[in-house]
Amino acid sequence: MAEMHYFFRHPVAEKVREEGREEGRVADRAEMILRILEWRDIPVPDAVRDRVLACTDLAQLEIWAQRAVRAGDARELFADDTARGDR
Repeated sequence: MAEMHYFFRHPVAEKVREEGREEGRVADRAEMILRILEWRDIPVPDAVRDRVLACTDLAQLEIWAQRAVRAGDARELFADDTARGDR
């Protein structure tokens, strides 16, 4: 029984938990972007939805979230990204 308690404090277990938290933050941020657009009654094409959900970069998702608040069209999330060559 003591071994199980030790495992939960093991660096590997900590790393797995942190990766899970990071994945959760990414998924939550992506879903929030899509919700913002939906709350604003902005249609979200499948291509936009797929791109947002596929993104794993929290910084990029933050940029898109800020754009979602002001966008008139879902594709505007990516407007500056193509000019810079970003995802």
